Amino acid sequence: MKTRWIALAVSIALVAGCASNIQLDAPPIEDKTPIKTGGNQSAPKTGTNTDQNSQATSTIKQVQANDEFKPGAAPANVIKVVYFDHDSFQIRPEFIAPLEAHARWLNANRKRRLAIEGHTDASGGSEYNLALGQRRADAVTRALMLLGVTEPQVESISFGEEKPADPGTAEAAMAKNRRVELYYR
Repeated sequence: MKTRWIALAVSIALVAGCASNIQLDAPPIEDKTPIKTGGNQSAPKTGTNTDQNSQATSTIKQVQANDEFKPGAAPANVIKVVYFDHDSFQIRPEFIAPLEAHARWLNANRKRRLAIEGHTDASGGSEYNLALGQRRADAVTRALMLLGVTEPQVESISFGEEKPADPGTAEAAMAKNRRVELYYR
């Protein structure tokens, strides 16, 4: 009897840990019109953004599927860093629109590949940080796949605390290290 309760509690914890802001029942994005996103990727925000339109400043260049293959080609004017809150792998609302733009570009360019690198600050142990970095990379991978990107197009890896964006120990420096970086191949 005790074993059943423990198994039930573990199952509930696993399901609750898989929460995401991406809607599972939303149809795949097929709109090919340019969208606007915030263009400042150097300063991570610590709060949530309730008015995403207020920071829409740059237009995303649409690349056609028949465009010539260019090494390192990627969607123009779209941020390639997703920041996370402390000890979290939940995608913040202000990063959903840029991920949709990346998904749209990858869906139009099926031969392109994307490396998704998860990073953490140095506040936890090495093993914990590697696992958290992987959860962050996997969260971005799942979001892109829910938007129609195929599994062979994405690879998620974790560097944990090994590649800090800012080596400082202040909160602002550590916030820059809690991130996922997107690299096109």
